[in-house]
Amino acid sequence: MRVSGKVVVVTGAARGIGRALADRFVREGAKAVVASDIDRDALAGTAETIGAVAIAADVSVESEMNHVIAAAEARFGAIDLFCSNAGISHPGGTEVANADFERVFDVNYRSHLYAARNLVPKMTARGNGYLLNTASAAGVLTQIGSLAYAVTKHAAVALAEWLSVTHGHQGLRVSVLCPQGVRTRLLLGEHGDRDNFLTPGAIEPSDVADAVIEGLYDERFLILPHPEVAEYMRRKTSDYDRWLRGMRRLQARVRDNPKTAIKSGAPAG
Repeated sequence: MRVSGKVVVVTGAARGIGRALADRFVREGAKAVVASDIDRDALAGTAETIGAVAIAADVSVESEMNHVIAAAEARFGAIDLFCSNAGISHPGGTEVANADFERVFDVNYRSHLYAARNLVPKMTARGNGYLLNTASAAGVLTQIGSLAYAVTKHAAVALAEWLSVTHGHQGLRVSVLCPQGVRTRLLLGEHGDRDNFLTPGAIEPSDVADAVIEGLYDERFLILPHPEVAEYMRRKTSDYDRWLRGMRRLQARVRDNPKTAIKSGAPAG
């Protein structure tokens, strides 16, 4: 898929990966780029700077997701590419309160589901349409220190797989974006100074956007801005027990080093 001439929607677009995607789509010559985010003020600044159309919304709420889609369709017609990118995290394990876990589930999984529920019938009816869902390397590996992040990103990957298997023959194309460390507020914190075991290999949001353009062109299901993730997946599936032992060792190193703080609850994008 080439983005030129297409109608594109990006959620979580005020900053980070979402902003980089929206900016790149504008520069690739998209017919229209609709940027959505819960942060109304940051979104307005981003949209003005990059030349996108801003629609503020909390896409973890189905009615607000439907509003974003309806508003984009009313103004520009059928959506060719929908990038469900919004995401958050929350540190901790089984002790995390249900309300906090549900909030992460709402943003990281249900927002993808709500977009698909609205758009898949339309895209399959016309025999054409593309969904790009941002998950994480945590969705194919795991996330040390955040049960909610690991579980919800796995769910996002599973949803994308199911949509591709079930509707691929009807013209629906699906990709899932699984970066590792990216230099965004999610990884580096509000002030950009948090040290993290993923920081040394972290890439810029613009690098992720480059990988997305290449992945969309090839219509690859799995888009990996960090190529090493494919090797980690191979090791995991070839010897699961060995991989688990290695992850326990990594967790111990992270736990013993106070500078390797795990991702906090800052919004992604």
